[in-house]
Amino acid sequence: MATYNTEIHTGGGGWQDDAPLTLSIANRSDVAPGDGAPATGTTVTWNGDAGSGSVTFFDNGNSFQGTAQFPNEGPVGYRGTLAD
Repeated sequence: MATYNTEIHTGGGGWQDDAPLTLSIANRSDVAPGDGAPATGTTVTWNGDAGSGSVTFFDNGNSFQGTAQFPNEGPVGYRGTLAD
């Protein structure tokens, strides 16, 4: 499991702090290990009542970049850094 401090980017508003993202995904093996972050190049895509998005992880899982769309809002740039 990994928690990220996140930011969203709106057209004219620049980067703004957003709510933390906590990632915990496992199937036959861990996508996000229980004690760490996803590997570089891992892409996670989600869609549900809370919104949708797609992000790719970099720097050994220390950061991600992508896009997100939250209910009743347009799509935004979405990035994050691994929380301490």
